[in-house]
Amino acid sequence: MALPKWTEERTDQLTLFVGSESPVSQATVAEAAERLDTSARSVSSKLRKMGFEVELASAAAGKSFSEEQEATLSAFVTSNSGEYTYAQIAEHFEGGAFSAKSIQGKILSMELTAHVKPAPKVESVRTYTPEEEATFISMVNDGAFVEAIAESLGRSVNSIRGKALSLLRSGDIAAIPRQETTKGPANADPLAGVDVASMTVEAIAEAIGKTARGVKTMLTRRGLTAADYDGAAKAAKSQ
Repeated sequence: MALPKWTEERTDQLTLFVGSESPVSQATVAEAAERLDTSARSVSSKLRKMGFEVELASAAAGKSFSEEQEATLSAFVTSNSGEYTYAQIAEHFEGGAFSAKSIQGKILSMELTAHVKPAPKVESVRTYTPEEEATFISMVNDGAFVEAIAESLGRSVNSIRGKALSLLRSGDIAAIPRQETTKGPANADPLAGVDVASMTVEAIAEAIGKTARGVKTMLTRRGLTAADYDGAAKAAKSQ
């Protein structure tokens, strides 16, 4: 089965997911691959082409498990059955000393895969057709707001912002379209009314108009846990 191509939208998603991490760990690569429905090798290759420093898979996988570590991993996985993906287990176990691939291989050998939470898949990125792009450019030139363009094309506001950036870079539009709805007061809580625990980071980002990286930072700072990100554990780890 052929892997999906790296479109501008998929590339933007990858960039937002990785954020400022350097070097990009194999655990992050594995989670990005799961979320974008592609291979870890494809993610690593794309990141390196974009100028990111990526941890070598051989370096991450070069560690072996001691009997004590194997027993600890087994206990962790079974006592938290269904709560963590391979990437999340790698992040929590032994301070991230093992790659997600190593963790996956060990759990497979211990026949404990049923206790691992399936990684959530991001919604397939729908590229813009030439007709949609022409409509987009025309509406921008006519002074349409972001919300109006989103409604006309059946896209999210975030998708419109991302496409606008691409068109601005290519010179097809002269400026980013303005947003009609102004943001609330500076002290307004962006997570007010958001059911964080039942939503993925991407869904929260979409709902409040933030990047996935920004949402993760917010969850970590507040010690909140989303469906696919444990901000409380991150906060505790940083103390």
